[in-house]
Amino acid sequence: MCSDPTFPQANKVRPAPRPLVLDTNIVLDLLLFNDPGAQPLRLMLAARQIEWLTTPAMRDEFERVLAYPLILKQMARQQLSAVQLLLEFDAQARIVDVAPTSRLRCGDPDDQKFIDLAVAHKAHLMSKDRAVLRMARRLQVFDVRAQDGCQFLLAAAHA
Repeated sequence: MCSDPTFPQANKVRPAPRPLVLDTNIVLDLLLFNDPGAQPLRLMLAARQIEWLTTPAMRDEFERVLAYPLILKQMARQQLSAVQLLLEFDAQARIVDVAPTSRLRCGDPDDQKFIDLAVAHKAHLMSKDRAVLRMARRLQVFDVRAQDGCQFLLAAAHA
């Protein structure tokens, strides 16, 4: 790569995007509900400032949730199909191997996969699940920041 003193911004090496794990409710906010609180997440994903990590099991869970009656009603209101949402999921997320089970145990076994993946990749973890959020302090020991909103992502992006 050539250095160009005329355009110093061209000389900057772009930092690797921060890894991020999203629970299914956050994914729904992002892809289906157009939650205004998910807007920073949407923008950071588009700018490749963060990298959304997921596993086949997490994708399968998302696909299963798309068949819930309340979700089907919301999809109909927005004229979206499960196929469209799954394509969007696949376009934005990077599917990785299932992480080994971490030493941290989640009170909700269904959420353990999110904990394990975040610990394995030292990723931020966004969740609305109380069992996960109660673990936030213990997760910090493993360099994982768990939170339910996007504010910590914004602060990390500007750090």
